[in-house]
Amino acid sequence: MNGNTVVLSTKEVQKILPHRYPFLLVDRVIHIDLEANEIICVKNVTVNEPFFQGHFPGAPIMPGVLILEALAQAGGILVHQKGYDKKIAVLLNITGAKFRRPVTPGDVLHLHAKGLHISGNGGKIQAKAMIGEQIAAEAELSFAMVDKEKL
Repeated sequence: MNGNTVVLSTKEVQKILPHRYPFLLVDRVIHIDLEANEIICVKNVTVNEPFFQGHFPGAPIMPGVLILEALAQAGGILVHQKGYDKKIAVLLNITGAKFRRPVTPGDVLHLHAKGLHISGNGGKIQAKAMIGEQIAAEAELSFAMVDKEKL
């Protein structure tokens, strides 16, 4: 993997995910391996993020639930790239979530998602958010597939 290679730009991510500010949490995709069911996305965490106003003033930490959402969005892009472009992955379940390191302004999150099972009905991914070589958060995320027109 070359860290400078952009596989999908921000504009391309916006064509895939229905999320918009302030809930679009994937900036770009830097690696996709469809045979291995793997994707790596990037989220640049800046001091201007709206959640830092209240979480926590004077000691800003990215909320864990938003890290999990960023991981789910990475999984959603993987599902789309696997050919399910007429559907959207909707989060069903989170298991084994662990938060190992705080995420603060200036951090660059690498969102790793590996598809354990992906089908037209739903699936499951193993995901971890990394800052450098450190795991910030990890979880197993299950999702259902919903037709885009039905949302």
